[in-house]
Amino acid sequence: MKNKAFLKAFKTSIPVLCGYLTLGIAFGLFLINANYSWWLSPLMSLIMYAGAAQFIGIGLFVAGMPLSTILITQALVNIRHIVYGFSLINKYKKSGKWKPYLIFALTDETYSLVTSTDLDKDIDSVKFYGYVSLLNHIYWVTGSTLGSLLGNFIPFDFAGVDFSLTALFAVLTVEQFLKTKDISPILTGSISTIAAIILMKFGIIQSSNILLLALFAGILIILFIKRGKKNA
Repeated sequence: MKNKAFLKAFKTSIPVLCGYLTLGIAFGLFLINANYSWWLSPLMSLIMYAGAAQFIGIGLFVAGMPLSTILITQALVNIRHIVYGFSLINKYKKSGKWKPYLIFALTDETYSLVTSTDLDKDIDSVKFYGYVSLLNHIYWVTGSTLGSLLGNFIPFDFAGVDFSLTALFAVLTVEQFLKTKDISPILTGSISTIAAIILMKFGIIQSSNILLLALFAGILIILFIKRGKKNA
């Protein structure tokens, strides 16, 4: 059962492996390009493990932003994890010794795999969640370490690398839709984002608030949809 859980986790996490290695290398190169020491890349990926927030953090440090601004920005970028946590209360309820790490290692991609993967009855779900979280973490640390090491020796053109994150999210979204056949999350995210961009174009909100507004709008729409289904 233990081996089945690991093998299932590895097979399920292969798309994330490809994405995290690519993005991790990009982050390592980005950090070196900002004139930081190579070892900060694996250290940051190991103890912070926040993907896009790591890119943003380096950019803010380079720009000389005050610590208070950096903390607030990071909180806003990662506020969506509160929603992730609430939706995983039942799945992680009996995770025992795995729970602290499962909470720490919860990323967008890990959340997508944990919530969309169907498990056979002979696979321990807690071990599966743990292995998925651990493997994804290893992929990210490995990629960022390689990027920072290579960045000292290989000149690199960053054009197009930032699209890797978008591509990874697109693949995971398609995979989740194929499994659930539920189009509402995709429509909700699209409508919320488009509405936020339109408000920004008309000067009603600032560009820095697009993510936050889209997130709250998406949550409200999802709650409304679920309430409607419950009352139906």
